[in-house]
Amino acid sequence: MSVNKTKIALINTPLLQQAGHHPLFPPLGLAYMAAVLEQNNFEVKIIDCPVSGIDHEKLKTELSSFQPTIVGIGCMTPIVESALKSAHSAKEVCPNAKVVMGGPHATFADKQILTDEKDVDLVVRGEGEETILELAKQPPELKKISEIKGITFRHNNQIIRSPDRPFIQNLDALPLPAYKYVPIEKYRITGMKLLPIISSRGCPFQCSFCVASQMFGAKFRARSAKNVLDELQWLKDDYGAEGIAFQDDTLTFDRKRAIEICDGMIERKLNLHWGCGTRADVVTKEVLTKMSKAGCDEICFGVESGCQRIRDSLKKRVTTEQCENAIKWAKEAGIFVTVSVIIGYPGETKDTLQESFNFIEKSEPDDVWLCHATPYLGTELRALVESHGWKMSQDWKLYNTMNPIFEDPLLPAKDIAEMRKNFYNKFYNSRYIVRQAVKGYLKGNMYSKIMTRTAINYNLWRAMARK
Repeated sequence: MSVNKTKIALINTPLLQQAGHHPLFPPLGLAYMAAVLEQNNFEVKIIDCPVSGIDHEKLKTELSSFQPTIVGIGCMTPIVESALKSAHSAKEVCPNAKVVMGGPHATFADKQILTDEKDVDLVVRGEGEETILELAKQPPELKKISEIKGITFRHNNQIIRSPDRPFIQNLDALPLPAYKYVPIEKYRITGMKLLPIISSRGCPFQCSFCVASQMFGAKFRARSAKNVLDELQWLKDDYGAEGIAFQDDTLTFDRKRAIEICDGMIERKLNLHWGCGTRADVVTKEVLTKMSKAGCDEICFGVESGCQRIRDSLKKRVTTEQCENAIKWAKEAGIFVTVSVIIGYPGETKDTLQESFNFIEKSEPDDVWLCHATPYLGTELRALVESHGWKMSQDWKLYNTMNPIFEDPLLPAKDIAEMRKNFYNKFYNSRYIVRQAVKGYLKGNMYSKIMTRTAINYNLWRAMARK
């Protein structure tokens, strides 16, 4: 079978600041696109810059030697600067290549990017597998580009948005991610080879701080339990995975399917450590017990606030009782529990913030992420901040949930920072150390460490789409 002459380079863009950063997982989205392209006989190359220590100068060398027809660049909010620099590098050494940008930030900033950045030829919005394949099948001059759904492009000095692409309904039909194009051996955390998997897409919930339902649809689309189990087996047998990080927005939305996956992991004796994120209102004691038996070490619940009023403002639609029960049941099952809490959402006060701290003190999770309310493009939160006319940072590098982005005159950022600091000093005290030692956690918990680092590294999908 002959290989198509069209060559596609997919770039996991370089990190501009190397210190203290290490990629946590291989680029799953690029690996899926590479697999679809390979399946259709295209020559493809993933240039995985962060883990390979490739800066923008070395990227030029890689692209120059490959001379791709299409260059695809992933773009999340904190790495916009690097992604755009990668586009410039691509045009410098491959002037005839079509530079395509995709990912969460590009999806919602498509017109701005094409207006300001002449090195970017078009933007892929939302899911990328079918769109990149259609682009690859086009002749080099892209004469029929307007027929491709889910893209934004220039035409006659105008920026055109084609209709949205329907979401992929049969996820089982997707090939396995093409990790053979990624330096997979470099992905180790504290010596453990931990690999990602995503078993579902789409989110039926419309939390005001999140764009998951816009990126991947408001309908929950799930792979079959067998399909997921076969991939887990493949990750273990072919790639030596010791641990698995489920990247689903809400793994247990379909509890029956979640139990089927767990039963299959037990029957196949996969013996994999794994962790996931989910919502407090879609777990039961039975489900969490089964997950623990199947090797689930850690779970993250998006509590978001200890104050019901703030939680309602976030459109979280979970109750304090549901949050308390989920944490309690997971702990009873022997699972390490992390909770995420959003601080500084419009309407927050020192009193509501203290309610969150009191909730955490009462429920005693094993780890806590206190995430600053971050107004990503496309969120209701951003529209709300804009409607108030509050000062808001446009420095995309700061959009990692670890920094205050806007200034609420009723609750200054400096006050939030001080309360946050005081909470952490109090939470991680000698009593905490004793409690974790009794549970045997002090030797380190794989998933908690990884997910904490995820929030402050370049891989911010969990921060953007967490529930």
